[in-house]
Amino acid sequence: MENLKTVLESLHLENIVRKEDIPAIDLYMDQVTQLFEKKYASSKRHDTDKILTKTMINNYAKGKLLFPIQNKKYTKEHIMLIQFIYHLKGALSINDVGAVLSDLNQYVEQEEIELDPIYQQYTELMDKQVDQFTTDFQTLVDQSGQAVTEMPYENVEHIHQLFLIMSAAHYSNMYRKLAERLVDQLFKDMNNVSSTDQKEKS
Repeated sequence: MENLKTVLESLHLENIVRKEDIPAIDLYMDQVTQLFEKKYASSKRHDTDKILTKTMINNYAKGKLLFPIQNKKYTKEHIMLIQFIYHLKGALSINDVGAVLSDLNQYVEQEEIELDPIYQQYTELMDKQVDQFTTDFQTLVDQSGQAVTEMPYENVEHIHQLFLIMSAAHYSNMYRKLAERLVDQLFKDMNNVSSTDQKEKS
């Protein structure tokens, strides 16, 4: 099995669009895609993989995952929201991503909140979780290694790797299901608030 430290390093989990990466001026779409391509290029599984395309951004806008773009230029808030979308879409459906970001889009568009401090805390939280992931991954390695010691085979390297892949997939599935259930709870809470508002108006 390839050195596991090398495998982790090849993931470049630290890659994220940070506040200091976002120019002070508004960007055209080509500049936005270039920003994300540059930041995430080393994270690609295959060289031909696309990080962010014009079609993707247009679909986000049409699906109202982003508050309206003015004069074909994207503000730093748009870019921060695109980072959120990029982060979420790997685990959730686009509909779920839209639900998660719906209120945030509205608050930002109406200038009811400032996105900068939220984004700063988001990036810091992601950094902490990357560190934690490294520790947790070693636990998966240890657990899968212990499992193969119970097997009556001399060469268990392939089985160890299989168990490690199974373990990583299992954790991925569990966290995805948890995220989906939390989205469902968010839908429920939003509907309850909407119902309460309607009753107060009637």
